[in-house]
Amino acid sequence: MDIQEATNAILDSYLMYGGINLPDEKNFPNRENVISVLQDILSLIFPGFRTAEQIDQEKLKYITGEKINRIITMLTGETQKVLIFLCKNEDLEKKTCFSLAEQTVLSLIEEIPEIRRKVSLDAKAALEGDPAARTFEEIILSYPGLEAVVVHRIAHFLHIKGVPIIPRIMSEYIHGKTGIDIHPGATIGESFFIDHGTGVVIGETCIIGDNVKVYQGVTLGALSVSKSFADKKRHPTIEDNVTIYAGATILGGKTVIGRGSIIGGNTWITESVPPGSTVYN
Repeated sequence: MDIQEATNAILDSYLMYGGINLPDEKNFPNRENVISVLQDILSLIFPGFRTAEQIDQEKLKYITGEKINRIITMLTGETQKVLIFLCKNEDLEKKTCFSLAEQTVLSLIEEIPEIRRKVSLDAKAALEGDPAARTFEEIILSYPGLEAVVVHRIAHFLHIKGVPIIPRIMSEYIHGKTGIDIHPGATIGESFFIDHGTGVVIGETCIIGDNVKVYQGVTLGALSVSKSFADKKRHPTIEDNVTIYAGATILGGKTVIGRGSIIGGNTWITESVPPGSTVYN
């Protein structure tokens, strides 16, 4: 094989098909950088659980401040990239994008105490809802459902702040790790518990209330994947205190599962269910 010919053929394919991310001011966010930032955010939410670093009370303030500065620097840079890339206005100043990116990242840092409050309720729901769970710490360390929900709460905050692409990188990273696919646009209430989790799919316009429990293989999806429905509510609403057992499929933007209902395993639902219902296959 002629290495030079092979090199030229690959370079030609970059011109023909795109898919190249060069380090200039119009480039896309770097996936590795986004995941690195996400790991730092997770270690702020659960100090001492996510990394091998030794943390004591004296070092905690210093380590926390160091991570916050690192998150602000890196995530602002990656957010600025995507704002510049997606803006069609060539006159948009780079400093304007930097200012918008920085404001968004600072608002995320300010939101971390509230995210921690919600996550503690999610962990408590897992502890109370799973007979196999013994301690709060066990859930933080080992439950994929909690890990996916924590990442979702971070990604969702960025999504509602109007940050494109980066929330999807975060959600797809944790999807690959846990098998749980939650679109950053989905709205999820407090005390949410995903048990086992593998194969769970929660769509972009899904709305989930408080104290909802979902088992593995559940799909909260759309009736149609047509692009004409892109800006419409396509996914179901799950009201408070609902339990959805393994393999259930609930579809449609007008479908509402009423408060306090129990949806049995392997059911297929495309119409609303009244509050307090029990639905079996």
